[in-house]
Amino acid sequence: MELGRYGLWVGRALEPRDYGQAAALAEELGFGTLWLGSSPRLESLRPMLEASRAIVIATGIVNVWQYEPDVLAREFAELEEAHPGRLLVGIGIGHREATQEYQQPLAKMRAFLDGIASASTPIPPERMVLAALGPRMLELSAQRTLGTHPYFTPPAHTRMARELLGHQALIAPEQAVVLDDGDHQAALASAREYAAFYLRLSNYANNLRRLGYTDQDLADGGSPRLVGELVPQGPPTVLAAAATAHLDSGADHVCVQVVGAAGVPELAWRALAAELLVPGA
Repeated sequence: MELGRYGLWVGRALEPRDYGQAAALAEELGFGTLWLGSSPRLESLRPMLEASRAIVIATGIVNVWQYEPDVLAREFAELEEAHPGRLLVGIGIGHREATQEYQQPLAKMRAFLDGIASASTPIPPERMVLAALGPRMLELSAQRTLGTHPYFTPPAHTRMARELLGHQALIAPEQAVVLDDGDHQAALASAREYAAFYLRLSNYANNLRRLGYTDQDLADGGSPRLVGELVPQGPPTVLAAAATAHLDSGADHVCVQVVGAAGVPELAWRALAAELLVPGA
């Protein structure tokens, strides 16, 4: 699939009534992929597909604890028939704090992928990616799917993933950013509020520790270094540089999430497009 070098990521801040508008705008601006996060049902992507013509629409991610694999495969087949070649299914294990049944995540993911493969209408491996942080899940993503869609990770993780997986697997990280319109304190507060939520979750915190961040870095909403890498704030040039840093570290595609903006963040998306989607970029 042609994801493009840059995409956009949207989550709970975007209301379902605005999904079509978001997809149409992302395509108009020239982004290659629009990712819908926050554990959506696959059917939620239909308005995005219907409102656009060619942009790839992806999940970032459907949660294996909230789906049966044969149901996911059937829903994919229905959307694929209506919109061939445009749907990428990001699949993830979620995090321990949100799921009482959470145990043996690697075994659960393998079983889920086995269930998809044995469905009456399997999802092709090249139309799936896995949310992967640790080495074993990263390796599984390369073995069983197109590659990986890491979330809340700095360029150092992208570099580690590329070294581990070689050149064949797709690496498509998410990069959160805050557009600073002149109120620096408000921009920093938005970034720290966003980071603090994920730093309380063990899978993200442990992944950052593997990358060399200390408990002090993770405390109190994150150190300046950590917040600056994971949720950079600034003008469009600074935010574009943060996305490009993942490409320089080995990513194939980077999807940018604008934090602190409700609805369709049109001004921020247009500003990012002007920096990222220029000839030769």
